[in-house]
Amino acid sequence: MRQIITPAKSITGSVLLPGDKSISHRYGMLASIAEGTSRIRNYSTGADCQSTLACMRALGISVQNDGDVVIEGRGLDGLREAAGPLDCGNSGSTIRMLSGILAAQPFTTVIGGDESLSRRPMERIMRPLEQMGARLEARDGRFPPLTVHGAALHPIEYTLPIPSAQVKSCVLLAGLYAEGVTVVNEPVRTRDHTELALTEFGAEVERRRGVISLKGRPRLEGRELAVPGDISSAAFFIVAAQMVPEADLVIRSVGLNPTRSRLLDFLSGAGVQVKVLDIQQSGGELIGDLRVRSSRVRGGRIDGDLAAALIDEIPVLAVLGARSEDGLVVADAAELKVKETDRIATVADNLRRMGVAVETRADGFTVPGRQRFHAAQIDSFGDHRIAMAFSVAALAADGPCEIDNADAASVSFPEFFDTLRRIAA
Repeated sequence: MRQIITPAKSITGSVLLPGDKSISHRYGMLASIAEGTSRIRNYSTGADCQSTLACMRALGISVQNDGDVVIEGRGLDGLREAAGPLDCGNSGSTIRMLSGILAAQPFTTVIGGDESLSRRPMERIMRPLEQMGARLEARDGRFPPLTVHGAALHPIEYTLPIPSAQVKSCVLLAGLYAEGVTVVNEPVRTRDHTELALTEFGAEVERRRGVISLKGRPRLEGRELAVPGDISSAAFFIVAAQMVPEADLVIRSVGLNPTRSRLLDFLSGAGVQVKVLDIQQSGGELIGDLRVRSSRVRGGRIDGDLAAALIDEIPVLAVLGARSEDGLVVADAAELKVKETDRIATVADNLRRMGVAVETRADGFTVPGRQRFHAAQIDSFGDHRIAMAFSVAALAADGPCEIDNADAASVSFPEFFDTLRRIAA
């Protein structure tokens, strides 16, 4: 599918975002292995999170989706062997986290996905799960599809070799099934939605200075929950407001989890006017409205711990960097290369198509500031964040831009283009 984005002079109005992808995945899985009914409001409409629900249905769980998602949990030991391979589509979150649950089942499961997912490395979850007692097979020893031979698991203490909330979550979900205490050491803090969701469903989780401990075999109970708006999706509209001469936009009910809100800290430090309104708490997660206005953006540097925290937002921040006064430097972000695409390459390719200079390195790139965007034909390369980031860039181009493979945005935000056109004039 191709979308045409025309330049805009202003961004105004209000936006209600789809439910946070990260939280939706976790609620969908945990509700399935809890006891009783869970009702989840504002569950993500994105294809990735729908893949998680489809996998849970294939494992014998009743899932209804008529606005709210209603899941009839069957308890820790209630999953049934699927009739065929589980299809995660494009969702790395689904395959990596769900494998932790599958590793403890008394049956064997084949789990894979589309062509893009089949290129993403899985050794990072295979190693700890095998230490816990499961046996996993993969194509070429590292790529999906995975064959997960479930087993009776034992607890381990595992130190994450690279910052990864997905790997941490995989180990903790497997730890639900192990008698004793499973410990994950996290040298660099990553998003903690799993720990919060586990606590909400009734697990015993202790967090102290980078050490997460989980007591195995808890009794999880169904819950009524609301998923906050996705702050990673909010990033596209915050940047959109900086690409036009005039902007005054309210983004409603956004998740403000401290492990994710470093985005707001970075943007504020770069000079972006973002004001947080009406903070509340739901399911252990902070939620609030954001008011965003056009600003004079200075630019900045993303490296070290910050690169891990902002890994999903870097594509759209690269667009902002070209518009800023001082540009953007990204380092320590080699993880970008193993996302849905090699995002260092796809960001650079599309910036250059628009006449924007960029210098790439193995772990990041440098985008000088004060650059102009020219009309161009953009390619998402099948990556939802690339499709959305360069639709935002097109707002500041000197003519209409065509976005090829724009339907990739539906992975996380099916309503994105309609929303963007509604607020852009």
